[in-house]
Amino acid sequence: MRILMLGGTEFVGRAVTDAALGRGWQVTVFHRGHHPPPAGVRSLTGDRTTGEAGLAALADGSWDLVVDTWSGAPSAVRDAARMLSGRAGHFSYVSSRSVYAYPAPAGLTEDGPLVAGASPDAGPDVPYAQAKRGGELAALDAFGEKALLARAGLILGPGENIGRLPWWLTRAARGGPVIAPGPPDAPLQYIDARDLAEWLLDAAAGGLSGAYNTVSRPGHTTMGELLDACVRVTGDSARLRWTDPDVILAAGVEPWTDLPIWLPAGELHDTMHQGDVTKAHAAGLRCRPVTETVVDTWTWLRGRGGTAPQRPDRPSVGLDARTEAKLLSAPGSP
Repeated sequence: MRILMLGGTEFVGRAVTDAALGRGWQVTVFHRGHHPPPAGVRSLTGDRTTGEAGLAALADGSWDLVVDTWSGAPSAVRDAARMLSGRAGHFSYVSSRSVYAYPAPAGLTEDGPLVAGASPDAGPDVPYAQAKRGGELAALDAFGEKALLARAGLILGPGENIGRLPWWLTRAARGGPVIAPGPPDAPLQYIDARDLAEWLLDAAAGGLSGAYNTVSRPGHTTMGELLDACVRVTGDSARLRWTDPDVILAAGVEPWTDLPIWLPAGELHDTMHQGDVTKAHAAGLRCRPVTETVVDTWTWLRGRGGTAPQRPDRPSVGLDARTEAKLLSAPGSP
């Protein structure tokens, strides 16, 4: 198989590239040159943010499969997909479950209502949900029944450049009492980037098309299991202090950003962690245990000296140490 990876040097794109190389596929990586591509690929450079001129390196060549993880302007997906539509057999777009109209009720399938106002012609200044839906529309417009839309949710694993799991690991490694947002049995739904990559390649090779919710089953793990694994793998010097969500919220702590991954019970939690994934799992999606994801992410993070990469278009995450100290010392704190 000949695969063109649009991106391919960081996180999900790199996971796809590595998985394809592991299968012995011929891999071409088109990227901006900000990060070195892995050995064994054909490397093409260009900048999609500059319009069609930035795609000049893709003017020649043909591929069995294209994978695109772009999360910026939908017009960048549009331009690349149109250029490649006559020279690629299949187009997989890594989208997001954010494309569903909010709030998405628990158990929502791929047929659920989608966000309004999305366009494949939109520029860079559109909200994330509309950007991802616009990218979907661009892929469908150029490839039709040869387009696969992988609607991922929370993505974790080695290579993460958002900082969610790396923050929890780093915090656990510092030891001492750690604010843990309760309840510990709150279910989580996510996917390891490597499992997403393997499924994308299998699905494309099998000719799958259309939309799939590509995350683990609801309750694949819990907040407690995730944080317990972080404590164990980093040396067991941290002590989780499970804290009532109302106490955390009253202190002005922001779910998802100040305390990454965590969302209190309610519409937002159901939207993120209770989606229906029957279709993707019937099509072969398999998700590894959370402990494996945590262990491998910690190994990768230590190999980088303990500092994770940070996407420049995403804000850093994590609870300020002074805020955590105040919560830990407040009267009635656990």
